[in-house]
Amino acid sequence: MKNLFKALANFQQEVPVIHKATQGYGYSYADLPKIFEVINPLLKKHGLGFTQLINSKDGENYLVTCLFHAESGESIESTTLIPRVELKGMNDYQSFGSGCTYYRRYSISSILGLVTDKDTKILVSTTKPVITCPNISTRSLMDL
Repeated sequence: MKNLFKALANFQQEVPVIHKATQGYGYSYADLPKIFEVINPLLKKHGLGFTQLINSKDGENYLVTCLFHAESGESIESTTLIPRVELKGMNDYQSFGSGCTYYRRYSISSILGLVTDKDTKILVSTTKPVITCPNISTRSLMDL
């Protein structure tokens, strides 16, 4: 894992703060295209890549974010439950898509150690209570 962690540490020394330029309902955030615009050239420079897959198990949907070192094949991954929520004004598919995008942003930011502008509270208008994400696990693909 030393190749992956060395490349990640070098990436983190170079990646700038990513500014939250997209406006939500009373909050701002860094959207995926902005995050990718900043990170992709630096990931390439340091021989890093990532993939984000949606997996299902026991009726639940999970986002799996895998960060890998291209040359050595070393990798780490994070698995995050995507909770089911109903968002006001959206059908089930739109709510799910919104949740996937939300967790993709935070998962890639977390695994890379990205810093965005200071966090602000996000208010979500729902018809059902929002479920918090209880279980987040990380493991190496080498352990599979």
